[in-house]
Amino acid sequence: MAMTITEKILANHSNKKEAKPGDNLWIDVDVLMTHDVCGPGTFGIFKKEFGPGAKVWDRDKVVIIPDHYIFTSDKHARRNIEILRDFVKEQDLPHYYDVDSPRYKGVCHVALPEEGFTRPGEVLFGTDSHTCTAGAFGEFATGIGNTDAAFVLGTGKLWVKVPATMKFVFEGTLPKYLMAKDLILTAIGAVGVDGATYRTMEFSGSTIDAMSMEDRMTLCNMVIEAGGKNGICVPDATTIDYVRARTQKEFECFYNDDDAQYYSVHRFNVRDIEPTVAKPHSPDNKARVSEVAGTKLDRAYIGSCTGGKISDFVAAAEILRGQHVAIDTFIVPATTDVERAINTITVDGKTIMQVFRDAGCRIGEPSCAACLGGPTDTFGRLNGVEVCISTTNRNFPGRMGSPKSQVYLASPYTVAASAVKGVITNPREFFE
Repeated sequence: MAMTITEKILANHSNKKEAKPGDNLWIDVDVLMTHDVCGPGTFGIFKKEFGPGAKVWDRDKVVIIPDHYIFTSDKHARRNIEILRDFVKEQDLPHYYDVDSPRYKGVCHVALPEEGFTRPGEVLFGTDSHTCTAGAFGEFATGIGNTDAAFVLGTGKLWVKVPATMKFVFEGTLPKYLMAKDLILTAIGAVGVDGATYRTMEFSGSTIDAMSMEDRMTLCNMVIEAGGKNGICVPDATTIDYVRARTQKEFECFYNDDDAQYYSVHRFNVRDIEPTVAKPHSPDNKARVSEVAGTKLDRAYIGSCTGGKISDFVAAAEILRGQHVAIDTFIVPATTDVERAINTITVDGKTIMQVFRDAGCRIGEPSCAACLGGPTDTFGRLNGVEVCISTTNRNFPGRMGSPKSQVYLASPYTVAASAVKGVITNPREFFE
């Protein structure tokens, strides 16, 4: 039977020779990740169902990364961190990245690959919908709820229905003014926020082949915004080199059979794509930047698992160097590794961080910060009737704080260009 990458991974992890869309399989889990928002609930269910003295199925396969509501004085958020610490101590878990320790990382979806936990051919579950980011590495990665996560903690398995695969093929050399964010917003705009419900979104084509791992992560990160079960990219030398530099664990790459069957195939020539935004209040409310150019803004935000990686800040700095922002502009590195990088990488003799400071940007600690709103003292949180342009992944009412605010989603290029002008601006202006 011909199979896709996703079908092969799930068949392999259920000890079966084949898997087809709609099959229900018991899947062996390679990595389970949780964080400060969902970890406490997951641990509570685990103890209730498996007993107060139960031990997790495999200490080396559990990764706990506090990243959401951490730099806050909110007592409930602080209590969540204490619950994580207590569970880690009780279970003697080695992969815990405490916010108040030298091991602290930042946003889980960027920290996981940095620490070598994303490997081709594996199955990764996380108690966060954007766990699908890791599909960029040619693995099956998806978000699950607290109850499913508690079951995985106790058994190392999960009952999974095999998704059908939608293929998104991007061809051509990416123009200078476009980024991966423009491509995924285009794809979501084409199928809608429910157009890929419980399906795999697979990305391929010459454009994808030429992308860095961080670009591929941006694509897979937002498949959940189309309802996707998981995103995936074909593993190649770029994938293997990235993973091998971060772990010595063995892994197996899987590839589509030539006659694999797809639910649908969507083709794009990147020369036909323009800088793109998602208008309030939905990720599929797509518009070309040229259609909304001149829209007045109150603030700009560059950060999150979608837009807070090294390459995202390198791109923003290309536009912000020698400029000064016209509106409040917030810079939030996804992780401490990203923060170190932008304090090291130079542009015209200045570090990227210095470019941001000279431009008048406000710098936050590595974390999710305002992407999920958070307590009122969260850095960059929207607190009133603001119009914001952001590199984040969701723009529902209240997503970044105030339900009265409006959020436009865009690439780091578009956000940086708009920050300089104070209105939504086409980044092509800075390259032509």
